[in-house]
Amino acid sequence: MKVLSRDFTLMEKILIVVLCLLLVGLAYFQFVDKPVRKNIAAAKAEQEALDLELTTLQTRLDRMHKMQSEVDEIIANGNASEMASYNNSPAELKLLSDIFRQAQRCNYSTNPQVTRSGDQIRRIFTIQFTAKDFKSAQSMLKQLAENHFRVLIGDISYSSISNGTLNKDQVTVNATATFYETMVGGVADDGLPVSEAAAS
Repeated sequence: MKVLSRDFTLMEKILIVVLCLLLVGLAYFQFVDKPVRKNIAAAKAEQEALDLELTTLQTRLDRMHKMQSEVDEIIANGNASEMASYNNSPAELKLLSDIFRQAQRCNYSTNPQVTRSGDQIRRIFTIQFTAKDFKSAQSMLKQLAENHFRVLIGDISYSSISNGTLNKDQVTVNATATFYETMVGGVADDGLPVSEAAAS
């Protein structure tokens, strides 16, 4: 059986070619152009996200380099201090004993106040000592301030024993020494208070 009984005219052939071209173009747009554009857009979005992440990491790296430079400078100047792990009380008591052994009379709390904020522990000793003169008192406090543990000296008050001049007479000094410790590498025990952040 013959489907077509005549040849296509020129116009029909042109229309068939145009239709075929349109179908090819539509197929190209749907299955090639559209997915490629979508992939390009996704790649650009990913590139922008990676550029942003790279900028953030570069900023953090610059900040870390700056901090490392500051740490290196502190170490080079001999001003570095160590934040010991909890419980560093025995070493702190030994330090106080070694420094204030030269005092004529000294009392300090052997059961200091301990507070905690997150991983940071503060151990606050109250200290009272008598030195032969103001210069000796200053020397002992300087040794305490410049020891290798991180410590903050506060609430300092001086008084002369004989109400004379501080430079020549014995002086009594009252102060607090707050040693800083960390739970990083530390082992919790019964003496460890609850974190202030957790308690609130």
